[in-house]
Amino acid sequence: MLIGEVARRSGVSARMLRHYESLGLVRPTGRTGAGYREYSSEDIRLIFQVESLRSLGLSLRDVRRALDDPAFTPSGLVDDLVSQTRRRIAGEMELLTRLRRIGAAEPADWEDVLQIVALLQALGSESAGRRQRAALSSVEEAPVPVEALVEAALNETDPNVAGALRWALAQSGDGGLALLAEGLGSPEVEVRKRAVQAIAEIPTATATALLQGALANPDIAVRRYAALTLGPRGVADAVPTLVDMVVEEANDVDAADALSTLASAPALADQIATRLVDRLAHGPVEASARRRLAQALADIPGSTAARALVDLAQDDDRGVALTATYILQLRADTSP
Repeated sequence: MLIGEVARRSGVSARMLRHYESLGLVRPTGRTGAGYREYSSEDIRLIFQVESLRSLGLSLRDVRRALDDPAFTPSGLVDDLVSQTRRRIAGEMELLTRLRRIGAAEPADWEDVLQIVALLQALGSESAGRRQRAALSSVEEAPVPVEALVEAALNETDPNVAGALRWALAQSGDGGLALLAEGLGSPEVEVRKRAVQAIAEIPTATATALLQGALANPDIAVRRYAALTLGPRGVADAVPTLVDMVVEEANDVDAADALSTLASAPALADQIATRLVDRLAHGPVEASARRRLAQALADIPGSTAARALVDLAQDDDRGVALTATYILQLRADTSP
């Protein structure tokens, strides 16, 4: 079979076939009377072998080694190809993500494109100061896609940069909430923590609803942070978690403050006091926990809280009794 026909049937150009011949990969075994190259069936089979190996990403040099060396073992080479392919795919995915983010920002001209690229690069910089400046400038200088801000916020370890990124996300309103919600389900503890912190700084109804859902999160740290945020927002669903925090001495002062804020609503004051009293009445509660519950009751108005403090003033533990007595005196002094 002449070279032109081989090229048509195999899909390998005549130029490439000549290149294979010059490298000693596939040499036509025959010549016609006129001196033209003539390929045998075995030659054509070899051509397809070369093309198959090339399709795996092997260089022509490696292809020759594979075909010429009977002792050649492909396992190590295949492992290298797997690693190279993964790196190439990762690079392509990174490029695709960057292009998608630039497109999402809807740049008006090439100057906008260059500015967005610069900010995206700065967000990934090794310099914390540069990352922080990029986060702060992302709101005013160029519209960095919220997806990039969320990714940076969920992975940031520097507290100052993290604060700047949360601020930038808060300026975007609800734009990043869907991605932050995914962060709440991350297998990484720190990512879940960063996600709930970022959501907490977004003062919208949608963010509040997302935090309410986070009260049922399997991660206790997420539940607690959500509760501390929801208290000042007047969400009664946070009360059980806040009471548990007081008992368990987990940010108990902040939890008590949040309960006090919630109790400013008359409809919630008695509910909160009842919940605190129930924790005293059910099961053994250590003296330190009783003292914290007494302190939490201090700013809860109403008769239920007052009666509980009277009971605590008779507590067997002197510290608890003195704390409750002092609080009762303060309430008496400030009552009309």
